[in-house]
Amino acid sequence: MFLEQGIKPENSFEKYILGSVIIIIASFIGQIPFTVALFYKSFTEKTEIPSDNEAAMKIFEPNLTLLLVMISFAFALAGVFYVVRQLHNQSILSVTTSRREIDIKRILFSFLLWAGFSIISFLFIYLQSPEQFILNFKPIPFLILVVIGTVLIPIQTSTEEYVFRGYLMQGFANLAKNRWFPLVITSLIFGSMHWFNPEVTKMGNIIMLYYIGTGLFLGVITLMDEGMELALGFHAANNLTGALLVTSDWSVFQTHSVFIDLSEPSAGFDVIFPIVIIYPVLLFIFSKKYNWKNWKEKLTGDITVTEIIK
Repeated sequence: MFLEQGIKPENSFEKYILGSVIIIIASFIGQIPFTVALFYKSFTEKTEIPSDNEAAMKIFEPNLTLLLVMISFAFALAGVFYVVRQLHNQSILSVTTSRREIDIKRILFSFLLWAGFSIISFLFIYLQSPEQFILNFKPIPFLILVVIGTVLIPIQTSTEEYVFRGYLMQGFANLAKNRWFPLVITSLIFGSMHWFNPEVTKMGNIIMLYYIGTGLFLGVITLMDEGMELALGFHAANNLTGALLVTSDWSVFQTHSVFIDLSEPSAGFDVIFPIVIIYPVLLFIFSKKYNWKNWKEKLTGDITVTEIIK
């Protein structure tokens, strides 16, 4: 069982707090190249250092910004692996899946399913309101974006999954000895990590429902499938297709995407539509394909001493 793999007498919750601090420090170290580049550019061009994150993201050419920002996630992922192996004496496999090996087919199925849906839904929106978009395709910058994105965006999304659906979910299971608390608390923390995204400023706090709901969805498929493979595939597809397909001047990243969205951001039914319609459909597809059963027990049940011993 996935959660039980991290529940050991020696895995006190204090270790997870220490491990989280180490991961955060690793992430900060990974931000040094971006910070150095920022200071260097400000010094050589005699300009003021940006006072906020949104302004800093627009200082460099988009592909360079993406590269520099993604480096921090590579360091954070290395931090996760270090903490799991050295602090908790667990294998990386144990915080990835309950299967004997990582199921690549599951990752690919989830990736292709969500990437396909994302592309089709974008085309539908584009055909409905083409005036809201302008073609931004520039072959060379786009190809560079494809290379950077294909290599580094999955590292970014995998880092977030290993932290929230792997490491912290097992950590809170150690603390609470049940399944519902890790599911709820990691979803709330995952959503709150997006609080400072420019999308929140533009669209209002209601967008947090989407971020928390997405975290909840990723947690549900992790617990039901006894592993992170589906979450890894979904998250990578979501961020990669978003970076390649469309960008806007108010999104967290401006990229050399195929299209630029000119519409004014607004938060309405489209914010909760994925949560109440799309995600349940995906859960249905996954449940039928992988024969999920015992939903209540897997999502809300207690973790007993007997289960831990096994």
